[in-house]
Amino acid sequence: MDQTPINGEQRTKLVNAGKMNFFHWLIVVISVALTFTAWHYTKSQLNEKLELKFQRYAEQTISLVQERMGLYANALWGGVAYIDAANIDIKHTDWLAYANSLKIDTTYPGINGIGIIYNVKASQLSHYMEDQLALRPNYTIHPAHNEPEYWPITYVEPAINNQKAIGLDMAFEVNRYTAIKKARDSGEANLTGPITLVQDAKQTPGFLFYTPFYKNGKKPESIAQRQALIIGVVYAPFIMKKLMLGTLAKQNRHVSIKISDSGKLLFDDNTEGVSSSFDPNPLFSKKVDVYFYGRVWTFEIQSNTDFRKEAAADQSFFILIGGLTIDAFLLALFIFLTRANRKALAYADKMTAVLQDKTKDLEKSNRDLEKFSYIASHDLKSPLNSIKQLANWIHEDCENVLPKESQNHLDILMRRCERMMKLLNDLLAYARIDKTEFKKERVNLYDMNQDIISLIDIPIGFTCTAPNVEIDVPASPLEIVLRNLVSNSIKHHDKECGKISILYNANKDFHIITVEDDGPGIPQEFHDKVMHMFQTLKPRDKVEGSGMGLAMVKQIVEHYGGSVAIASNGTRGTKFIIKWKK
Repeated sequence: MDQTPINGEQRTKLVNAGKMNFFHWLIVVISVALTFTAWHYTKSQLNEKLELKFQRYAEQTISLVQERMGLYANALWGGVAYIDAANIDIKHTDWLAYANSLKIDTTYPGINGIGIIYNVKASQLSHYMEDQLALRPNYTIHPAHNEPEYWPITYVEPAINNQKAIGLDMAFEVNRYTAIKKARDSGEANLTGPITLVQDAKQTPGFLFYTPFYKNGKKPESIAQRQALIIGVVYAPFIMKKLMLGTLAKQNRHVSIKISDSGKLLFDDNTEGVSSSFDPNPLFSKKVDVYFYGRVWTFEIQSNTDFRKEAAADQSFFILIGGLTIDAFLLALFIFLTRANRKALAYADKMTAVLQDKTKDLEKSNRDLEKFSYIASHDLKSPLNSIKQLANWIHEDCENVLPKESQNHLDILMRRCERMMKLLNDLLAYARIDKTEFKKERVNLYDMNQDIISLIDIPIGFTCTAPNVEIDVPASPLEIVLRNLVSNSIKHHDKECGKISILYNANKDFHIITVEDDGPGIPQEFHDKVMHMFQTLKPRDKVEGSGMGLAMVKQIVEHYGGSVAIASNGTRGTKFIIKWKK
């Protein structure tokens, strides 16, 4: 059959495989598109993750400030409870003892002090001053104002840090006065708007924190009653920077903070120099209004450089670079493969020419082998038969003349002629194994075994059994295999009687036929050797045979896609396990 069209079509495919075609470019384009899609998706997911992290940091910061302000409110209400419980006029020494018990510096970091401000009506001023001057001759109320009442700071501790505040009248300034009246009227804690504390030499933003206390030690029901029964307020002055340092000192913050009240700046991380990680171009920022004891503080929170560094470790940019690198490698691989295909095609052309020459030589060798087979079949058999016949005649004619030794020599000559004839027949059969294909047919192993027994004339004392099983296999090749194995078992048996069994099993892919005998066994080291041509384990003069039986078995079984294995302990018994492909 002419193979030129097929080869031409195959060559066209190989030539096309050596080029960068549409399919290759499509894969590269899709890969790049997937890379950018993955990068965009990862970037959006990362941004959402970072934004959630920023929101968490911002909420934590605000919560810290809220918790700290709640702690200070509790301290001031504690002062109110102390005054209510004492139920007497609090003297300076009493308040000093109470303030010392609070351990302000360690328990309330960020607070600038804690004190009492009394509400003094104009009619009460002279009596109030007499009481204060009796203990503190230098005590004065300042500065002057036009309000009908006074709210002087009577006590504040630690006094050494707040000396300028002692005697300061809250009514002189609108923020201080408005907040203290709101505290009086509401009965709740209240903050002032942004102010500058007189005791702050740096004149930075601050505020005051008031908690009111009344006559009879409880909060009156109505505003009018509260105004009538007010005694004063417990208060605390705060410098905003000091407050924030005390509140956030132990926090490893990833955000910067700016706090304002009604547009007036209270605190700024950047300008106060509290944080060295201010980010002029923050990744995230937010503005939150938080209610604090009568005031609304606006928190402007933004991510800082520490947050940027933390986010940089997860940048989707690396995914993009990695993906594009892989795409570049993919393109390079396609180019390399197409070049390799072209080289392979050129090499294949070269090898094809060489193989064509070798094929011609092989075809010539096969023809010569066929001629040799014919010669071996006809020209060699005839002389051998003649030699055997002549030896037989000499033996018959000279049986009583020749010495015993010469008669033995003639017997050896005839046996070796028979061996040579068998060797020629086996060689011809072995050479023809791959030349003939046999179709599958229904074979009964029991019947085939009976045919084999009658053909090889099994000796008395030997038995050979097989199961009554029908299988679909090429009959003639299987018969040759089983006949050789049964004959081999009898030939090499070391006793006058023996038992040979043909067993059958199967799996999805193979018929498994086992020929088992109770002969002397084959040592493990000879299992491979006996399957080769012209190999026997006993001398040729002891066992007649060409040494090709097992080689022929192996050749036939492997030709039909199967395998042959030997199982023997080398002492007694041998199994030949044949896997014949279904």
